[in-house]
Amino acid sequence: MVSNFVLLVLGALKSLVIGLFIAYIFNIIMNRFEKLYFPKSSSKLAERTRRPVCIAATFAITTAIIALIIYIVVPEIGKAIGVLYAEIPPAFTTAKDFVTGKLKEYPEIQQQISSLEFDWASIAGKASKLLTSGLAGILSSAVGIIGGLASTVTNLVLGIIFAIYLLLRKDKLIRDANRIRRAYFSDDFNKKSSIVLRTANTTFQSFFVGQFVEAIILGSLCFIGMKLLKLPYAAMSGTLVGVTAFIPIVGAFLGAGISAFIILTVDPMQALIFVIFLIMLQQLEGNIIYPRVVGGSVGLPSIWTLAAVTIGGGLFGVLGMILGVPLTATLYKLSFRVLESKEEELGIAVPADNKPQKPDKPNKQPIKSKKADKKK
Repeated sequence: MVSNFVLLVLGALKSLVIGLFIAYIFNIIMNRFEKLYFPKSSSKLAERTRRPVCIAATFAITTAIIALIIYIVVPEIGKAIGVLYAEIPPAFTTAKDFVTGKLKEYPEIQQQISSLEFDWASIAGKASKLLTSGLAGILSSAVGIIGGLASTVTNLVLGIIFAIYLLLRKDKLIRDANRIRRAYFSDDFNKKSSIVLRTANTTFQSFFVGQFVEAIILGSLCFIGMKLLKLPYAAMSGTLVGVTAFIPIVGAFLGAGISAFIILTVDPMQALIFVIFLIMLQQLEGNIIYPRVVGGSVGLPSIWTLAAVTIGGGLFGVLGMILGVPLTATLYKLSFRVLESKEEELGIAVPADNKPQKPDKPNKQPIKSKKADKKK
């Protein structure tokens, strides 16, 4: 009973959680735009239009990037499927002739292999009968798929609307949250919670920005390298590798696997060259690009990054792989902050090379309680 209630509440909050995630990501982009939109102007028109214009620009550039990725990737995958459809029957015939040529000493096996035929029409007919016999089950499955898709789209639309509201009312929501903290919590709690929130915000922002830059660099290097090596599907492969690189460590390999399979439809030797090239590029990315672009800003050692990706992926799939790294980095920094405070109390010297990267210091003064104000 309790578990059903919890699942019901989580289902109802799904669109709000999606909206929070979208708002957080878009806020990073929106802040950049706000710094460019008449930053020195004090006119009321600029102040009133800054937030709506920057939100619109954020959504526009995000939509354009997604549309560009779909425009590059989907047609190339369609072409690859067409090549597979055209090339499989001749490849089957060639393989059959090769095997029968090698089995001259076994005429019975040779005769059985020679009798095999690859006929798309026959396969389509059998598939049609299978579909007809299981029509009821397929219809129910189709209804389930359509219902799930409609639910996902609905949650996404509601999440976007909620994200827009959060971004428009961001400043007031932060002020109200600070008022609640000052009214109901102590100075000590507010100070500690500010450190936790500031550390988490700095780490997550650094991770997302660094991961985005790293994905662009890796995708661009993949595209340039494939062009120099004269490999097919360079634009599609570079885009896939770049997009999947948002998943730390394993993402680029996923994109490389899909790209290698598609290149295999054109030329197996070129697919092998592509795999070798990606392995070399991955070494460059893992040892030079990622530590400098993402690792340095997040401040998480490689062993903990691998552990975060493994555990996060096992618990929550792809989303766990992505969010596991900044979450682990936040806990890592906070635990070292506590450890350093304890060592200072005990008078233990702290090695300089063992200190993780600390978050930036806040510009504002710590939050004071109402009691402190009354004393003044």
